[in-house]
Amino acid sequence: MAILNNIRKRGVFLIIIIALALFSFILADVIRNGGFASEKSQTTIAVVNGEEIGREGFMQQVETTQRTLGPSGTTGQAMSRVWDNELRAILLSQEFEKLGLSAEKEQINNALRINLATNETFLNDAGLFDEGKLQEYIASIKASNPTAYQQWLDFEKRTEEGILQASYYTMIKGGLRSTDAEGELEYRFENDKVNLQFVQVPYSKIADEDVTVSDEEIRSYVKSHAEEFEVDPKVDIQYVSFMETASEEDIEDTKKNILSLLDDRFEFNDTIVGFARTNDNLEFVNANSDVPFVDQWMFKKDLPASVADSIYNLAVGDIYGPYKIDNTFSVSKVIESKQMPDSIQSKHILIRYAGSFRAASDVTRSKEEAKKLADSILRVVKRNTRKFEALSAALSEDSSNKDKGGDLGYNPPGRMVAEFDEFIIANKTGTLGVVETDFGFHVVGVGEQKNKQKAIKIATVTNEVELSEKTLSVNFAEASRFEVASQKGDFAEMAKTAGIDLKPVNKIGELDSNIPGVGNNRSIINWAFDEENNVGDIKRFSIVDGYVIAQLTRKDPKGLLSVAEASVTVNPILRNEKKAKKIREAITGTTLVELAASQNVTVQTATAVTMSAPTLPGAGAELEVVGAAFGKSAGELTGFIDGKTGVFIAKVLAINNAPDLETYAAYANQLNGKIQPTVNASVVSALKSAADIEDNRANFF
Repeated sequence: MAILNNIRKRGVFLIIIIALALFSFILADVIRNGGFASEKSQTTIAVVNGEEIGREGFMQQVETTQRTLGPSGTTGQAMSRVWDNELRAILLSQEFEKLGLSAEKEQINNALRINLATNETFLNDAGLFDEGKLQEYIASIKASNPTAYQQWLDFEKRTEEGILQASYYTMIKGGLRSTDAEGELEYRFENDKVNLQFVQVPYSKIADEDVTVSDEEIRSYVKSHAEEFEVDPKVDIQYVSFMETASEEDIEDTKKNILSLLDDRFEFNDTIVGFARTNDNLEFVNANSDVPFVDQWMFKKDLPASVADSIYNLAVGDIYGPYKIDNTFSVSKVIESKQMPDSIQSKHILIRYAGSFRAASDVTRSKEEAKKLADSILRVVKRNTRKFEALSAALSEDSSNKDKGGDLGYNPPGRMVAEFDEFIIANKTGTLGVVETDFGFHVVGVGEQKNKQKAIKIATVTNEVELSEKTLSVNFAEASRFEVASQKGDFAEMAKTAGIDLKPVNKIGELDSNIPGVGNNRSIINWAFDEENNVGDIKRFSIVDGYVIAQLTRKDPKGLLSVAEASVTVNPILRNEKKAKKIREAITGTTLVELAASQNVTVQTATAVTMSAPTLPGAGAELEVVGAAFGKSAGELTGFIDGKTGVFIAKVLAINNAPDLETYAAYANQLNGKIQPTVNASVVSALKSAADIEDNRANFF
């Protein structure tokens, strides 16, 4: 009681202490994340020139896009696609607003008429677009289908954006028209020719090892050419893997388990019929196999290659196995065998009814009416088979082949819908009949049947080799031991001692998702980029089939390329600059012959060289040398020029200018043809470069 009284007396003091503790906790988080404004980074994907891209809408688009990409599409691919589209749309929208661009109602309506001109929903009896039908459709979905109406509004918005973009790009292209003066310059570049003599002292004359380039010189060059060497944040990691693989004991247990399914067994006072004696193969397989029963006729080529001979030659009722394929054990029983063609030609006339699979909205006939029509067609074609093609063109609702007489070509057993497949397999060439499937009623004609041979149906029980708890525990223990030990020692040395492959992964980007050897794994990348983690840190990660223990080995913030990485590009540039200086200092003489002799090289000649093809014999493309020559008169020397491949000096022999033209419009148009196709992409690229973009995608990925 005394303690409670003391707490009551100091209640206000305790409240203040608790409040200060909470405040310090919040303040620490704010400081760690870059201030109070960073809260925006948790709700906003990006800010583009002050305009926010909200998280919720963006991620919904990512989910939708990932579905359209299919099972092979990754979240990273979807996010990248949505990001490009959103960024482009915002940048262009901001430009439209600056310019006061707008799409008039009549422009939008005209674009809609063009876009919907082939949509049957909006066509009248004459097959022409009907504005009234469009308005009826909009009114209908607005009143009864909010989702469809929103989709329509989105379509209208995209149409309007398309008009604005077309206007914007047209304005830019109009301002990029090449002038006659530019056309004349292009003409001169292609047709004015120069003959010259030149001396080339190649940079290779001085050995690379005789020229030293320091790290400081490389660093200085990178700083002075910063735009060329800017890089996004990058990290390097190295990792080892502890993969969960089945032990010999696991493999043997799986083999024993599948063998035990063959014979009858007694459980709970009841006899369970085994695979060898069961008559209900479908139920048995589905109850005991990791792969469901497949009701399909199979030829020898359809069976797994390693066991095809053994299974194909079994008698009905015989069993083969257990056999191992990859990480599974299987037993297979032949349940049927017959002779059948491996390829069957067929044709059909499809009659759909309202509610049948993929039936168009304008199909209104009932199922009974469809059956009646199919039966009447069958009677006609049975009396005169030559009418099949004409009736297919007139009545079939399978647009993919109706104009080919309903011909479906040659197909192997199992390719068609089950009911259709059974009919063409079971009947002889020339048989006609009506078959019902989910698509409707088919008037079917069985054509040529090729390569009759033995086919079998098999029931296969397949069990994956399962890892025991013991195996999983051993793998977990080994991974944990390595993780703990590596925290105290050298990571690479530990891996070497343990005989484990060490895998380095360099230059990982903040938005990357794939790690070679691991696959798609954002958790490792997020950990590596987390501000609280430092070079040398180690962490264990769970992956699909085991564990990865990763170490962060390098962490570069956004900035300039490091000296080590830039040296591959910069070192040759600076080395050639130093070689050029040495060569200039060593050259003596006043004539080309004397200059060449001083460096033990020869005087070379080039004729009919143009600015558009500035190639010199033995030297390759040397635009600066050729350009300097065009700036001189016949008989003049150019002076020393540091070219791509060496130091040059040239003497002009003759300048042969092409004759003047009355107009250079053709060449101006030629320039336009080169520029126009690249305008759209170039404009967006320029807008991105000039934009102020705060990109927070990594916080949500």
